[in-house]
Amino acid sequence: VQLVESGGGLVRAGGSLTLSCAASISSINSIYNIAEMRWYRQGPGKQRELVAAIGSGDTTDYSGSVKGRFTISRDNKKNTVFLQMNDLKPEDTAVYYCNATIRLLPNWDTPGDYWGQGTQVTVSS
Repeated sequence: VQLVESGGGLVRAGGSLTLSCAASISSINSIYNIAEMRWYRQGPGKQRELVAAIGSGDTTDYSGSVKGRFTISRDNKKNTVFLQMNDLKPEDTAVYYCNATIRLLPNWDTPGDYWGQGTQVTVSS
């Protein structure tokens, strides 16, 4: 399983960016289930924090600092999760990481936790 993020970059305060994260699952694992998908971020000198999460039934949850500005969504056919970020602020500057909980046979009852490599988002004032 590989998670590959894209869409980061440099943007001015008030601008928008959309991050994408595609889960690549080997054809050997023909039966799988991607349960929850999440976006985390880690700013300079800060701990990694959960930004947004989306369940398999499209239920969503957001941290208070991004609620109303960020929107998480997923395309189950493409095993992809998105993070639409609007009204960006300098404090949103961070490396953004995609995370997913995925069930694979034969260890169906022990879902795996997978991470992407991260994508840099820089918001200038």
